[in-house]
Amino acid sequence: MVNSIVEQLLEQTRQKVEAAEVYFLSSQDTPIEFENNRLKSLQTKAKQGVALRVIHNGKLGFASSTDLTRLDDLIDAAIQTAEIGDPVDFELAANYHQSSPKTSYIPPTTQDLVELGHSLIEKVHNYNSEILVNVGFHVRTQQVQIATNQDVFAEQSSQIVTGSLGGNLVRGEDFLEISSFDIARDRSLDSDRLLSELIEKYRLAEQKATISSGTFPVLFTPRAVAMVLGRLFKTVLSGQAVVQKSSPLSDKLGQTLFDPRFTLYEDPKFGPSACEFDDEGTPTTQKILIDKGTVQGFYWDRQWAVRGQVEPTGNGFRGGLSRPGPSLVNLCMSPGSTSTEDLIASIDEGLIVDQVLGAGQSNQLAGEFSVNLDLGYKVENGKIVGRLKNTMVAGNIFEAFKQLGDLSDRPEWVGGGSNVPSMLFKQLGVAARKS
Repeated sequence: MVNSIVEQLLEQTRQKVEAAEVYFLSSQDTPIEFENNRLKSLQTKAKQGVALRVIHNGKLGFASSTDLTRLDDLIDAAIQTAEIGDPVDFELAANYHQSSPKTSYIPPTTQDLVELGHSLIEKVHNYNSEILVNVGFHVRTQQVQIATNQDVFAEQSSQIVTGSLGGNLVRGEDFLEISSFDIARDRSLDSDRLLSELIEKYRLAEQKATISSGTFPVLFTPRAVAMVLGRLFKTVLSGQAVVQKSSPLSDKLGQTLFDPRFTLYEDPKFGPSACEFDDEGTPTTQKILIDKGTVQGFYWDRQWAVRGQVEPTGNGFRGGLSRPGPSLVNLCMSPGSTSTEDLIASIDEGLIVDQVLGAGQSNQLAGEFSVNLDLGYKVENGKIVGRLKNTMVAGNIFEAFKQLGDLSDRPEWVGGGSNVPSMLFKQLGVAARKS
């Protein structure tokens, strides 16, 4: 059903410009936050807004607002920005209709989540009462509608429940922060996994370990794969980076640069972030980006697709009411054939990377990455023997994949936007500072 504001805004705008696109966003978020063992905040936040893109005198204009009572001002602002905007070299979406059915899933009540939070804190303290426990839940609903004056109307809604369980353990100058996370769409949170994962990570970190600087086998957990390698591949596979020639893969289409066991693709049809279309009204599709080590393609929004002389792939997404830009919904890697436990058991001496500090540092033009361990473990004779501190792992994605040991047989969701397995590299550079 067309939102009356979307219909009204489109009708008023189309009379003044060559082309118009209306993006309507309505969302509600109920965060429930526990900090340092206590309930800290409990509230519901709701917002609505529209973003308007226009093509006027061959130039692109944009404006957005959460004040839905002043549509004339919004139109005027978009037209004014077009007067000083860039010449348009792409077309807005056309001839597309899609209305995704709403979910029948009923999320847990606020009271249910408050009780679950207290229960999780108690169970963590049964393991170690010194841990300062943080728990966070979010119940988010979102509705998106997009329409253009070229016969596009599409709408979809989602209902997401997220849960995070974290702890801070301070002993003298040693500060150990560990967390676990789950995101659910149309299902219940897996609170048992949150708890068992957190306690197991703390248990493995009870002993301290050291490692010398050098080259060692390094296992990235799914969380680390998404944060380090996934983020790097998202950057170098973006159509924008390809057109700007800032990607090391810009001229490598069709070349086999990685291990034949490595396949990277996007499937927007499943998982917590599943969507039928992007934030420009372009249908989303499954796309293989790297197939058995061979670079097969890149991902594109409408603007950069024209500049790259290709078709858009349904990858124009927004942050809130911002302008759209190229982004991936789901970054997926095909799994291997070995369990994570067996991958660890194959390491004589090496380390596991789980949490990293920040986004790390990388020279993306060279495909390089460098990360400091926030949470990592030493492995000796196939066993985890303790936590590592003051350690950095660095490598180059092209060289690293020549040393690929294997990928684990079970991918995991990380943050709702990556579905990836663990990855073992036979040899990566490790720099350790003696504490």
